[in-house]
Amino acid sequence: MRSDIEIAQSTTLLPIDRVARKLGLGEEELERNGQYMAKLRLPREKRKQRGKLILVTAINPTQAGEGKTTTSIGLADAMNRLGAKTVLALREPSLGPVFGLKGGATGGGMAQIVPMEEINLHFTGDFHAIGAANNLLAAMVDNHIYQGNELGIDRVVWRRCVDMNDRQLRSILSGVGGGTNGVPRAEHFDITVASEVMAVFCLAEDLSDLKARLGRMIVGYTREGKPVTAHDLKAEGAMTALLKRAILPNLVQTLEGNPAIVHGGPFANIAHGCNSIAATRAALALGDYCVTEAGFGADLGAEKFLDIKCRMAGFAPDAAVVVATVRALKLHGGATGDLSRENPEALKRGLPNLRRHVENLQQAYGLPVVVALNEFATDTPAETALVREMCRSIGAETVCSRVWEQGSAGGVELAEKVIALTRQSHNFRFAYRADSTVEEKLLALTEKIYGGAEVRFTPQARRELEELEGLGFGELPVCVAKTQYSLSDDPKKTGAPEGFAVTVRSLRVSAGAGFVVALTGDVMTMPGLPKHPAAENIDITGDGRITGLF
Repeated sequence: MRSDIEIAQSTTLLPIDRVARKLGLGEEELERNGQYMAKLRLPREKRKQRGKLILVTAINPTQAGEGKTTTSIGLADAMNRLGAKTVLALREPSLGPVFGLKGGATGGGMAQIVPMEEINLHFTGDFHAIGAANNLLAAMVDNHIYQGNELGIDRVVWRRCVDMNDRQLRSILSGVGGGTNGVPRAEHFDITVASEVMAVFCLAEDLSDLKARLGRMIVGYTREGKPVTAHDLKAEGAMTALLKRAILPNLVQTLEGNPAIVHGGPFANIAHGCNSIAATRAALALGDYCVTEAGFGADLGAEKFLDIKCRMAGFAPDAAVVVATVRALKLHGGATGDLSRENPEALKRGLPNLRRHVENLQQAYGLPVVVALNEFATDTPAETALVREMCRSIGAETVCSRVWEQGSAGGVELAEKVIALTRQSHNFRFAYRADSTVEEKLLALTEKIYGGAEVRFTPQARRELEELEGLGFGELPVCVAKTQYSLSDDPKKTGAPEGFAVTVRSLRVSAGAGFVVALTGDVMTMPGLPKHPAAENIDITGDGRITGLF
């Protein structure tokens, strides 16, 4: 069996200008980055929405994998196969998971975006530009204090970042040997994709909006509790200059030569987990349909896509796809050992996880939903029938997806169902009101989306809540950072737990992004590498061919 990278490297790619012509784009609207990648420079008149928006999400992830990106790519290919002009809008991979546990994030099998190696490794340099802008601001903060601290910064809250899983940087002592005013300071790094600059980058409509949002970011507080912003430091101009090219969406292609716009970052467990508004808006403007995904389970990525991104951009999805596998559902049901063995009892115990996500999208958000069962050869008819029966009981159809093995041909049935769903009338809504308090929003998510009963605040979080409300940030949307492995804030509670409490340990204001981050449980904004990271398997041959990247 060929690996993903072997399949990708054996595919003949179309020159990127030919892919662009499928979208009606000319030479003046492309900035090429090599032969197979380009930046899009769309004039304002070509950014008007005409397409229908399809969100692909999933059950809570497990070690067995669900295949959300693979399904998204295969679905877009299948819709194009049916003659429905469809543009794929995905997130860019972070180097952290590429070299860590997950590996690459460009799909798999016969449903991939290419050039696979370049997209997974550096791509067009967007994340490096984001990291540079973030760390420029950190340097300017410390330099300002060193040069006399005219603004009176007493407490620095701005963090440096790096796009790598590096647990050693979770807590460091900076300024040792003569730093800011010669006083060492405890400091923490975030992974780049969890930085506020990444969130601002993904939520900005254009360059001027990006600059304004960067200027609103809070870097510290005075002794009197007054926020100090990037604008106060006159930093947003230089930061925007670093991001001038990065803010343009990236155009690549699927293995079948269909257009894919890939821009902005993961992770939905510690950030808002969506690709950029600019990319989604471009896909909606250039196609009759846009297929996009949001990170991790529907309780994280889909919730933030709907309650944050759609609220800010004015998007209204037309349909949702929930991806699941029989193997993953068995794990949610407590299965151990060989997942290829038929185990209907474990599957029955795991199905409530899928049910919760489907019902949330139907009831909390008012969206029509189809379940895409990412099929494995070891799935049995009896197991598939159990999934179909449960979904039918809550008014959702189940379609088996075989895009990993067959490409677009294995996704035709799913594509037909999705197109039909987009024609249904529905009443899209948010999970909470915009004018409710932060505490009310967290409780609404806990009760409506997670299935919990209450929200508890640590003493620190309660103080931070009072502070942010006093500063006028009490009605911002909330971006919950929690484990991706459970609907609760405890990764050990698989399936669909009920009646639990979500503990908020800290709150941060992301004034530029326009939301409040609520850190729950033990989730961290700087991941670490596993015992045997994927980096151990990645190599390069003498002729420059990359191997071991999955």
